[in-house]
Amino acid sequence: MNTPVKHPDEALFQGEAPFPDLPVCEHIAGSEKLITKAFQIQRSLGPVFDITCDCEDGAPAGREKAHAEMVARMIGGAGNAFRMAGVRIHDFRHPHWQEDVKILLSNAGDSIAYLTIPKPTAADQVAYMVDYIIKQCSHLGIAEPPPIHVLIETHGALREVWDIATIPAVQVIDFGLMDFVSDHKGAIPGACMRSPGQFEHQLLRRAKSEVVAAALANGCVPAHNVTLDLKNRQQTFDDAQRAHQEDGFLRMWSIYPTQIEAIIAAMAPEHTEVTVAGKILVAAQDNHWGPIQHNGELQDRASYRYYWQLLKTAHRTGTPIPDTAQQRFFADS
Repeated sequence: MNTPVKHPDEALFQGEAPFPDLPVCEHIAGSEKLITKAFQIQRSLGPVFDITCDCEDGAPAGREKAHAEMVARMIGGAGNAFRMAGVRIHDFRHPHWQEDVKILLSNAGDSIAYLTIPKPTAADQVAYMVDYIIKQCSHLGIAEPPPIHVLIETHGALREVWDIATIPAVQVIDFGLMDFVSDHKGAIPGACMRSPGQFEHQLLRRAKSEVVAAALANGCVPAHNVTLDLKNRQQTFDDAQRAHQEDGFLRMWSIYPTQIEAIIAAMAPEHTEVTVAGKILVAAQDNHWGPIQHNGELQDRASYRYYWQLLKTAHRTGTPIPDTAQQRFFADS
């Protein structure tokens, strides 16, 4: 009797919670006009980036309720074709954060891809907000509460980032550079809100390393901060590439339409490595995931796991995958 051929997700990660399979780019939009534009770009490019609708900085003071209602209407509407739009709500200390949650869940419900919590100063604040969100979902009959993304942009959040990353609902750990720099009261120069300082200042290198390590150790995706230079595509590309290759971030925020494709291109795996990954994984599956030789080198489950994550990133970024690997591993997606 032939042994059934297992898919990589089944063969290589038995008994483990699956690592979130998310786009490498998260584009934030705060107004109805910008959210509409983001949906248009998403329909044009395909499901290769998420959209974060902003109820924090995007909401005019005193008009938080109307803004949240607009966001809920947009997310629940036909424009949200791929259902890949989340929301950044107000922070724990803002009096409207609970109303944000009620309005969004009541009016958009299952259409919300994730909720982002900004500016926590302690893990128990995140836990409290997550518990409130889950209870609201239960009250409204929403079977699956949206995943939670958490912005690390204060001293307290960085100190407790490992505790934050262990909260079961948390899917993404974001680094918020600008607020983090501001929170240092001048100890970090303002020039470090952009490159090259953001990658060189010791306090920022320490913070980014801690965010990435805590996220990955606990099955969360680490997401890098924005590039302030809105229209310089090359700067965005360079920042995204450094964030990925040097610091280990797997996702990055965009704040301007031209940044979206630059981030995707920078974080996409190289074609040659994708080709190698496809060949190795096809041969490994043919050998029922036992060790193989490829170009005179040993390959086993440890390398298979690396190459499978790489192929999934290629798939998410639209990078061409060898035909046989595409047919075997992504035929249903």
